Amino acid sequence: MKSRIVAIFVGILILWSCLILRAGYLQFLPNDRLNSLQNRQFQTKVTLQARRGAIVDREGRDLAMSATAYSLYADPKILENRKVVAKKLAKVLNQSYESVYAKIKDGNRRFVWIQRMLDQAKADEIKSWDLRGLSFVEEWRRVYPNETLLAQTLGFMGSEGQGLEGLELAYEQAMVGNPKKVMVKRDARGRPLINDGLMFTENPDGNELRLTVDSDIQYNLESELANAVTTFEADHAVGVVLDAKTSAIVALASAPTFDVNKAMKTPAEFRRNKVVTDAFEPGSTLKTFVIASALREQMVQPNTKFFCEYGSFKVGDRIIKEAETREKFGDMTVAQILAVSSNVGTTKIAFKMGSEKLRQGLLDFGFGQRAGVDLPGEARGMVQALPWRQHLLSNISFGHGISSTPIQMANAYAAIANGGVLNTPYIVESVRDSETGQLTETQVKPIRRVLTPEQAAQMRAMLVGVTTQGIGTGVNARVEGFMVGGKTGTAQKVNPNGRGYLKGAYVSSFAGFIPANDPKFVIYIALDSPKKSYYGGAVAAPIFSRVASYAVRKAGIAPLPLASDVVPTKSRKMASLEKILEKVDTTPALDTTTVPDLMNLSTREVLRRLRGHDLNVKFVGQGMVSEIIPSVGSELPADKNITVILR
Repeated sequence: MKSRIVAIFVGILILWSCLILRAGYLQFLPNDRLNSLQNRQFQTKVTLQARRGAIVDREGRDLAMSATAYSLYADPKILENRKVVAKKLAKVLNQSYESVYAKIKDGNRRFVWIQRMLDQAKADEIKSWDLRGLSFVEEWRRVYPNETLLAQTLGFMGSEGQGLEGLELAYEQAMVGNPKKVMVKRDARGRPLINDGLMFTENPDGNELRLTVDSDIQYNLESELANAVTTFEADHAVGVVLDAKTSAIVALASAPTFDVNKAMKTPAEFRRNKVVTDAFEPGSTLKTFVIASALREQMVQPNTKFFCEYGSFKVGDRIIKEAETREKFGDMTVAQILAVSSNVGTTKIAFKMGSEKLRQGLLDFGFGQRAGVDLPGEARGMVQALPWRQHLLSNISFGHGISSTPIQMANAYAAIANGGVLNTPYIVESVRDSETGQLTETQVKPIRRVLTPEQAAQMRAMLVGVTTQGIGTGVNARVEGFMVGGKTGTAQKVNPNGRGYLKGAYVSSFAGFIPANDPKFVIYIALDSPKKSYYGGAVAAPIFSRVASYAVRKAGIAPLPLASDVVPTKSRKMASLEKILEKVDTTPALDTTTVPDLMNLSTREVLRRLRGHDLNVKFVGQGMVSEIIPSVGSELPADKNITVILR
């Protein structure tokens, strides 16, 4: 009996010794299989995004920033009552029950994202359920504090934190930082054993973008475009402001716009950055570059005369006419042709050049090719391949049969404004490294010289003639105290669903620079299909005037006395331009105490008749003047407002 007890004791002792040895072996000697099992049970791997770099304007004001968000994940293996949980989550997250349940129904899975980037209110509600197998990690969510400001340019983020459009897409690698995969320990209930936010202390931020944009000028531009869309019942409007010397983008906008914080709920049409993505026939704003190309080829001078056929010029089997059939111009200089925007005159200049030289001139000014702006989706526009028939050459000379983007047009005018150099437009001024603070600044990138400084000065002087009182079509672009140069444009709108043009649909535009004696800003404005009026001089030029006025005053540029009525000092070749331009205005003086007789005139003729007179005219309808309120000959109201009815 005693020996049996001893044997049992020895056996138990041996068994315990084996267990202790085994435990020691497992504890102190490595075992890959067991380590793997341990990691799967008590750890999970989570990929976290670094805090995305901010986007600020030229003065350091926030345009896009990152704020704390909460991302919900689940461990389906330990999550009980998965169907019930899926119903509760679907209600809070505004998702379908099926989509939520599909993520958590597999009980063998150990980690699955339910939804990223939740706000604190939803996160707190889910946390209050205290469910084992549901937990959160803190991440960074993109916030756009100015909502609609610069919306199409900034772009927006996807649900996984990736840039989808605009600068968020173009500079994704610079701003995103380095994502980090974190092994997170779990507790007995399957929740990560972390302190709030501590995982991010080891993650470097993305780099900061500083833009060339001035938020104040941007806001002013967006407000003016939005008002114009409403006032003229236009489909949309675009505008861009460039630094005249460098082609840095000071402001660019499309209206209507949208709240970037709600981008995924906004139609793609409103999200598109039309300043860079949309090309259309520019109309008469292109005449500037026909004349500039002829000047460069030394085929014309500002005083060179052309006979303008009294408004009707046969080209092949077609008749080229002026914008208004009542315009019957005879002999005119090149400067006068540009000032009054003569289609016949510009056609004759193009014929003198020939299609090959004109096409090369337009290509040199940047048309038909991407400008190289640091924004995604830029369109090339179109300059048709040779040969051109005479009728096509004529059409192209006044801005039809060719297409350009707003950024191309503005940049081409900048080449004239800055003395003849075509630069690459850009919007990112610098990139700041988040760790070292080192700045990488964008340098001005000249593409080519397109005009000599003397030729550029001649073009600026002629463009001032376009906006000078009693001379050109762009008088409404004037800014009190400053000389303005520029050109109006009114182009028929191409039918996107077939050949030819849409009846009664136009693109109204104005491109110009201020101050003309030493340009600081180049501004381009265009409205698509305005209903209440459509001439560029009546629709786009006043918007240019208000945007330009704000920009020069914001920049602290001092006005010149009576500058709006002054033609700038010119080279010897331009010495007689002022006298020549003065001869263009043959309109009789008006009695400014009574309502003038404008009956049976077109919109353009009304504007020409009223140039230089302090009258506020509201146009209603299209066609010829059929009624004036107050009636003709009656005393002018104190506010000098009159309404012109067109039929």
